[in-house]
Amino acid sequence: MSSITDVVIAGGGVIGCSIAYHLRKAGVPVTVIDQGEIGAEASSAAAGLLAPLGSLAGPGPFADLLLASFALFPTLVPELEDASGVRMEYERTGALRVVRNAKNVPNLRKRMKAWQPLGLHMRWLSGEEARQLEPTLAPDVCAALYAPEESQIKAAQVVKAFAQAAANLGATLLSHTRIEGIQQQHDRVTALITSQGDIIPCHQLVIASGAWSAQWSALLHIELAVIPQRGQILALRQPVPPLRHIIFGEAAYLAPKQDGTVVVGATREEVGFDKHLTAGGIAWLLSTAKGLIPSLEHSAIERMWAGLRPKTPDNLPILGPAPGWENVTLATGHGSVGIMLSAITGQALAELLVAGVAPELIRPFALVRPADLSAEDAHGEW
Repeated sequence: MSSITDVVIAGGGVIGCSIAYHLRKAGVPVTVIDQGEIGAEASSAAAGLLAPLGSLAGPGPFADLLLASFALFPTLVPELEDASGVRMEYERTGALRVVRNAKNVPNLRKRMKAWQPLGLHMRWLSGEEARQLEPTLAPDVCAALYAPEESQIKAAQVVKAFAQAAANLGATLLSHTRIEGIQQQHDRVTALITSQGDIIPCHQLVIASGAWSAQWSALLHIELAVIPQRGQILALRQPVPPLRHIIFGEAAYLAPKQDGTVVVGATREEVGFDKHLTAGGIAWLLSTAKGLIPSLEHSAIERMWAGLRPKTPDNLPILGPAPGWENVTLATGHGSVGIMLSAITGQALAELLVAGVAPELIRPFALVRPADLSAEDAHGEW
C-alpha cells in the first residue's frame, strides 16, 4: 500500500497502539478506535513481566517470535520514552523458578534442558544457593533455575507510551467509540459504522480487539476463536528485607515493583466477560505468595484487580491477513504475553501493512496455521 492509505485499528490496547506507533513512524495515517478507554483493559491489568522462558516448550516458531520481541525492549524502551515522555520502569531484575517439593526437581531440570537451545543465560541453583541470591525465599525451596536476563516493565505505562508516541506522531485515537457495522465492496471493507452513526472510511482495517475479537466473527464471516480468560492479581507491600527478583513457583509469580509493592498473580479462569474478584482466587494468590515468601504474611494488601486475557485454543496469537478479505488484518489472541509480544507485533504488522507481505516471523501464526505449533503457557506474562 502507499503511504497515503488510511489504516483503522479496531482496539486501543497495547497491540493496537504498538501497530499505530510503528505505522506512524513509517508515515502512514492511522486511526485507533476503542469501545472504552485507550489501554484500559488487559494491557493495564498485566503485571508487565518480560520473562519468556515459562511460555515456551522449546525451540520453534513461537520461541522465535517471543524471543525476537523480548530482544527489542532494551532499545525500544528509550526510544518510546523519548517519543512519548512516559517512563516505563523497565528493569532487568532476573527471575528465579523455584521448586519446594523434591519430587518436582526432575521436571524443572527437564524444562531447563528444553530451554537451553534458546540462548538465554540460565544457572541451576540448590535451595541454599537460591536463598543466598534471594534471602526471602521459603526454607523448603530445594532447587531453582536462575535466568538473569529476564526483565519486567510497568504494563500500564507501556500502552500509554505507545499511545502517546503514536498521537505525537499524528495518529488519531478515538475512545468510547463502538463499531456496530461495516460497509464493504466485494472483499474489501470500505468503512466502519459506529454506534453514534458516524461513518469512518477505511482503506485497511486491523482487528486488535483483544478478548473482544470474536465479536468480529459475524461481521467478517470468519471464525475468530478468541475467548476472555480472567486473571485475578494483587499487590502487597514489600516485606523486610525486600524481594529483589521475579519469582515463579506453584503456578504463580511474584514481581517486586519500583513503587515498593510485590505483584502476585495470576489466576486463569474461563468465566466469560466477568472481571469480578473472588474469595477463592484471592485466597489462592495470598496462600501461594506466603508459601514462597513467608515474610509476606505481614504485608499489607495495596490493591486487587482482574483483567481479561485474549485466549486462543492453542494459546498462540493470530497474526496476518483475514481469510477472504483483501484489506483486513488480524492481530489478536496474545493471551498472557501481550505486553512482551507488543514490540514485535507492532513492528511486523506495520511491515505487513506497508509492504503487503507478511514477515516470515509471523507467517506461522495466520488464522489457519500448522498443527505442530506449541506454547508452554505455564507462566505467561500475567
